[in-house]
Amino acid sequence: MGAAERAVPDAYGAVSAYVVSALWLTSLSPSAPVLQLAGLCAGTLVAMAAAGSVLRRIPRFSTPADRVTLLRAILVALCAVLAVPQLFTGRRTDLLLPVLGGAAFLLDGLDGVVARRTGSSSAAGARFDSATDAALVLVLSVAAAPVAGPWTLGIGSLYYAFVAAGIFRPHLRVALPPRVSRKAIGAFQPFALLAALLPAVPAVAAASLPALALALLTVSFTRDVVQLEHLHRARHQDVAAQVA
Repeated sequence: MGAAERAVPDAYGAVSAYVVSALWLTSLSPSAPVLQLAGLCAGTLVAMAAAGSVLRRIPRFSTPADRVTLLRAILVALCAVLAVPQLFTGRRTDLLLPVLGGAAFLLDGLDGVVARRTGSSSAAGARFDSATDAALVLVLSVAAAPVAGPWTLGIGSLYYAFVAAGIFRPHLRVALPPRVSRKAIGAFQPFALLAALLPAVPAVAAASLPALALALLTVSFTRDVVQLEHLHRARHQDVAAQVA
C-alpha cells in the first residue's frame, strides 16, 4: 500500500484507537460525568486535529514518520482526557498521566529519525510534528495547573498566541534559521511539566521547574519576534530604497 493509500486508514485507525482507549480511561476515572465528558471532548479535539493534518494534505499521503506522529498525538489526546477533569477538581494527578505524556515526549525524536531513514521527510510532516509538540505542552500545562498553579497554562498558550499573532502580522510566520537554543528550550518545556507531575516530586520543585520553563520560553519567543520584526523592517527599507 502506497503513501497515498495509507492516509485514510492511518488517520481513521488512529482516531479509532483513541476512542477505544479514551472510553476505557474514562471508565477508570472517579470524576463527575460532566468532567469526564469535558476530558473526552478535549482529547477528541487533539485526535481529530491530528487526523485532519493527514487528511487535508494535497496530494494526500501518510508516511512511516507520520504514523509515529499519529501515535504521539493519540497519547497526547489520552493525556487530555485525564488532565481536563483534574484542572477543575484540583486533584493531583496520578502516575498514569505522566507515563502517557512521557511516552509522547520520548517518541518526539523518533518520527524525525524514521523520516530520514525512509527518505520520507516533508514540510507537511514537519508541521504535523510541531503541532503535536505544541499540543503536548498545552495538555501538560493543563495537567500541571492543579500542582503548580494556573499560571502554568501560559506555557502551553504561548505557542498558540504566537500563531494567532501571525494572522495579523504575516511576517511572523516566516521561518527562522534553526537554532540549538530554541530546540533545547522547546524540549525543556514538556520535561519540566512532566517532572512537576510526578507524585514524588516536592512542591517547591514542582513549581520551580515550570517557572523556569516559562521564563526561558518567554525569552525565546521574544527573541524570535524581535528578529522577525527586524527582518520585516529591513525588507521594507530595501524596497523603499530600490523604489527611490
